[in-house]
Amino acid sequence: MTVLVQIAQASWDLFVEAAPYLIFGVLVAGLMYLFLSPETIAKHLRSGRIRSVFKAALLGIPLPLCSCGVLPAAASLRKQGANRGATAAFLISTPESGVDSIAITYALLDPLMTAIRPVAAFLTAFAAGITENLISWEAKDTVSLPPDMNCRVDGCCDGQDCPPEEHSKHHTLSQKLWSGIRYGFFDLFRELSGWIFVGFMVAGAITLLLPQDLTSKYLGGGIATMLFMLAAGIPTYICATASTPVAAALILKGVSPGAALVFLLAGPATNIASLTVLTRVLGKRGVIIYLGSIAIFAVLLGLATDWLYNSLGISLQARLAVATSELLPAWLHLGTALLLAGLMLLFFFRRLGSIFNSKIKSNPQTYI
Repeated sequence: MTVLVQIAQASWDLFVEAAPYLIFGVLVAGLMYLFLSPETIAKHLRSGRIRSVFKAALLGIPLPLCSCGVLPAAASLRKQGANRGATAAFLISTPESGVDSIAITYALLDPLMTAIRPVAAFLTAFAAGITENLISWEAKDTVSLPPDMNCRVDGCCDGQDCPPEEHSKHHTLSQKLWSGIRYGFFDLFRELSGWIFVGFMVAGAITLLLPQDLTSKYLGGGIATMLFMLAAGIPTYICATASTPVAAALILKGVSPGAALVFLLAGPATNIASLTVLTRVLGKRGVIIYLGSIAIFAVLLGLATDWLYNSLGISLQARLAVATSELLPAWLHLGTALLLAGLMLLFFFRRLGSIFNSKIKSNPQTYI
């Protein structure tokens, strides 16, 4: 029992450190969802072998979708006319990064890794998309469907009979802002909360239980370390935000920054459960290019990251070991952590209630 309490304490300490930045990321993500027009997205991803891939890779960087959540979005873009390369780029850069994961990377790691992570995601996505378009370019390989223009504030219209310029007058700025905040905290965070909880608990367990001499000896850097982290990350389903505390805990135990980056890239972008859907969206050859690009670039960028840290004389492990919450006051860290923990408990009990109610409806005699 004492060990479980210590793991919980270590997890809570990490969570408190990250909470203000996590709230900021979720807030910005909610506002982006509301104000980013699906028509604009679809328009920019339809044409051009290179230009569309560049835009898709860049667009995916700030969007807060995990490797399963991005699949329906990518399928929708494909139906709306996005070419295969642009779709592949979007499928890689989106789960590997996001404003929420960028914010928590700054909180738990350091500014250099905060910059490296989205750049690595972009390069991997761009390379995969370009490769896909060069190998299998077909100018008219999709049926272009109209984008989903349903009102994201309250569903007041579908955007077809009501043009966007007319619909823009239906809601005040304050209504739109509140809708974005509500989406961020009660839709997006609800979807992520379970994985965030698991991520911080795993990080706490690593911090407490993993022998530092073992990880320093075998996972301190080099090609073998990168391949090991790649093998661990590819089949794992973990979102970009939840993978960050795990990476921070691994670095504290002696894992090199480059090896941690491999996990941060491969873990969120791939998982076994999504391969069937990926095959339908990209085709078998597209999935091979997708996985191959992630594997090759994750390893290369991991090696480059270790070289960069060594060249600059920066020890990320030492920085994390002495890191303190100097930028923001302690009360803000604790207050935001309690707020997020309260929301997570609310979602958990709502989920339990929903499961219990569904069981009563399916077999009411059992509960009479």
